[in-house]
Amino acid sequence: MKKQVDAAVETNSVLQGDYYQIVLAAPDLAATVQPGQFVHIRLPGFEHRVLRRPFSVCDADTETGTLTVVYKVVGEGTAHLARVVAGSQVNVLGPLGIGFSRPSIDSRPVIVAGGYGCAATYLLARISALPPVCLLGGRSAGDILLVDRFEALGCDVRVSTDDGSQGHRGRVTELLEPALAGEGPFGPVYACGPNPMLRAVSAIMLTRGEDAEVSLDHVMCCGVGACFACVVRLKADTHDGWKYVRTCLNGPVFKASDICWDT
Repeated sequence: MKKQVDAAVETNSVLQGDYYQIVLAAPDLAATVQPGQFVHIRLPGFEHRVLRRPFSVCDADTETGTLTVVYKVVGEGTAHLARVVAGSQVNVLGPLGIGFSRPSIDSRPVIVAGGYGCAATYLLARISALPPVCLLGGRSAGDILLVDRFEALGCDVRVSTDDGSQGHRGRVTELLEPALAGEGPFGPVYACGPNPMLRAVSAIMLTRGEDAEVSLDHVMCCGVGACFACVVRLKADTHDGWKYVRTCLNGPVFKASDICWDT
């Protein structure tokens, strides 16, 4: 059940490059959030902007009652968030959306993450019974996040960058087939990142006769299903063969096979 809380900022610091990490004291949210869910944050001193900002949850610690969010400074809102100091309070609404299913205890999960998706899948890796195979991709080395933290969990981390500045030169999806060809069993396959990457993951899994869970990278406004700005087409037993659903309510995680990728 979502709650609205005033959370104290414990730390807010540079993670690397334009990426920041903010740690919030929010025990109620930390106790209930699931991997893949997100929160909506109202920025202090920025109340003249009507809409909150949506952020995926990187980690949640029930012992300390803290919630960790990793974000990239890309505009006025996130630039303002980067200036928020420890001891300040931010109003947080969450947890929101439907996250990833809980990993199996009998097979090894595979996580495919692109850019910010590296941070958005960390909690999923941490709660997995078996350390996942983590395929982390980005445009360059500066976009590969939390490698040391994934490795500390015992994950098999494999990196790909578009420019070859770290790991394999090419798309992260090029690492998926070789990973699944290893000694398994593997599954589920989870993916979080840019939509073209998610589409490629879906196509690969379809050729294998398997599915994946993907977290869509979709613009959100209200975050609670009121504005219909984040609709996506899903396959359905209707006259047209599809229906609109709201990413913020019915997602952001969906089965890859349910999505109408051609629209």
